[in-house]
Amino acid sequence: MKPPHSLWWATLDHPVTPRASLRRDIDVDVAIVGGGFTGLWTARELKRRDPALRIAVLEKSVCGFGASGRNGGWASALFPIKNDVVVARSGLDAFTHQRHVLEGAVRDLGEAVEEDRIDARFIQGGTLTFARSELQSSRLKDEVRASHELGLSDNDVRWLEVSELYDYGYVRGAHGAMYSPHCARINPARLVRGLSDVDEDLGVAIYENTAVTRIRAGNNVRRPQVLTIGGTVTADFVVRATEAFTPTLPGERRTLAPIYSLMIATDPLSASFWDETGFRDYATFTDGRHLTIYGQRTSDNRIAFGGRGAPYHFGSTVEERFEENPKAFHVIERTLRELFPTLEGSITHQWGGPVGMTRDLSPSVLVDFETGLASAGGYTGDGVVLSRVCAIAIADLLTSPSTETAHTRLPFVQHQGRRWEFEPLRWLGINMGIGLATWADHSERRGNRESRAAEWLHRLRQ
Repeated sequence: MKPPHSLWWATLDHPVTPRASLRRDIDVDVAIVGGGFTGLWTARELKRRDPALRIAVLEKSVCGFGASGRNGGWASALFPIKNDVVVARSGLDAFTHQRHVLEGAVRDLGEAVEEDRIDARFIQGGTLTFARSELQSSRLKDEVRASHELGLSDNDVRWLEVSELYDYGYVRGAHGAMYSPHCARINPARLVRGLSDVDEDLGVAIYENTAVTRIRAGNNVRRPQVLTIGGTVTADFVVRATEAFTPTLPGERRTLAPIYSLMIATDPLSASFWDETGFRDYATFTDGRHLTIYGQRTSDNRIAFGGRGAPYHFGSTVEERFEENPKAFHVIERTLRELFPTLEGSITHQWGGPVGMTRDLSPSVLVDFETGLASAGGYTGDGVVLSRVCAIAIADLLTSPSTETAHTRLPFVQHQGRRWEFEPLRWLGINMGIGLATWADHSERRGNRESRAAEWLHRLRQ
């Protein structure tokens, strides 16, 4: 399998040459299945705690092939679940602790890439959620007020009036925006490929073009194993870090649902365009609609822009052909040009792929000391920072299991969510959610009032 044809991969300094694949049986301390952010950060963190650990990373294509190398490039403190739902499930203290860890993790990621000398184009300019109607404005102002009631301050999230937007960024029809400083813009392919080189320098064995066919749990007489066509890896612990590709493994079809997200990129845009629209500090941006969109100003002055809306495929199927969706790409381009009507030039890149979504929308970190199996994932598109946070939690648990840390106290650590429903219920429910979000946005544009579909969507996500 080849790397995706995205803008991010096109910016790499050198063509990607796959590392050698596994061709023999090996014995290690920790085997990591998946060469994306979760797997590579886990290897880095384990090596920093104990340089003597023997660690192998097994990747079916090349490191960064999945969402880690093609995402929207938001390194944010965002969490897939709304604040009030986290409080309802885990309590205010747990929410506050989680918030502080995630906010600090944005800055910490920037320090980590600087320490490792990875040119990830990291700039922490915050994120803007534009209100493009009175209804969106009311909804986002309510969100700011609710956040403040939970202990956040203007230093964490605040409302910007239209007159303030020009210091940050502007899109057509903006009535204002919700702004948070806890987000950075990155180039994800440069980060993930740089991280793989760092791991290799630390002594991590990385095997690419090595497809895993099965993960076997350990027991009283056998250590856990990873089976591949080229050889078997026996380890004290096996960490599954396969995110949206998890359903391709035996027994994992209902663990995560692969949800497709697609992106486009423009030609480099003129200085006059950026003088008009702002984004001088490279804030990432979205708006208050129900169907997710996301964008950033790149280091070479393009707009990289993406969105959800592509259908979920029956049986949690993941195939390369699903990344080509002309209708969805057309909608994404049309939306981008609505936001920036003076945008000139053509679309130079389009790409996409799946992200992993759990049934309760919560990511999870799981370590089973009896079977030797561990896992992390379920980021629903917010994985750039969450993957590192989860990796630190796994490293803490594996190297100091009896010591509680800031990361092992997070409410999603050792959290086992329920599995997805059997088909066809899974297919019906997920695609119904996508349809409701699309319907809600369409209804609100026509009537500028809360859509009943939005209420149904909220209930479906509970």
